[in-house]
Amino acid sequence: MSALLDKIIAAHGGLEPWRTATTIEADVAYGGPFWGFKGVGDFVGTDHVVADVHREHITLTQPSGRVIEFDKQADLVRVTHPDGTTERLAHPRSSFDGYTVQSRWTVAQAGYFRGYATWSYLVEPFLFTYPGVEVAEIEPWIEDGQSWAGLSVTFPGSIDVHNTTQLYYFDDAGMQRRIDYQPEVNGGSPTAHYDTAHASFDGVVVTTQRHIYVRNEDRTPDRSWMPISLDVSAVKLH
Repeated sequence: MSALLDKIIAAHGGLEPWRTATTIEADVAYGGPFWGFKGVGDFVGTDHVVADVHREHITLTQPSGRVIEFDKQADLVRVTHPDGTTERLAHPRSSFDGYTVQSRWTVAQAGYFRGYATWSYLVEPFLFTYPGVEVAEIEPWIEDGQSWAGLSVTFPGSIDVHNTTQLYYFDDAGMQRRIDYQPEVNGGSPTAHYDTAHASFDGVVVTTQRHIYVRNEDRTPDRSWMPISLDVSAVKLH
């Protein structure tokens, strides 16, 4: 690992708690108008989430009782509705081919987006040490008089994230502060994603608040509105 990545991992509790854990559990409150734009307004609310630490698998139980499961190895989304009926979406990424920012989603597609994104958020920055993940230091990002060290992280095909290479930025303490990406499933819309609060749970540091904005051409965020917010609580590492 690079010296910067070593510092980041240490700031988040080190590798050992992650290596010995099997799952991470949390309550995640999702807000913002994005979900309504995509045709899944009832996705606003708090899901109970259980995510595997060493493989991309996550289960989200929504307030309605609907359960969404994404398993990357099987390349499958399974939705179980409160009445017990189920639906399956195989090879979910390919279902977005040709989609734009304006395209509306099915419940299974929205579940896929939420599933892979939440999984990656919960296991950052341990995720950067996964097999096949390539990390390189890049120029820092300057914002509000602060300089945040940068990492370019490129993911293998075995891991689903917003897009193959994403840019991560960290403050002097090694805390993650921002991610830049362009979600393939949402027409490649430029995004500036901020980690605005952190807390320690079971020996690891987790981002507990995320604010997600449209990214302007000069890479500044459009703070006139916030399409998505996430608030994480009740984190347990098992």
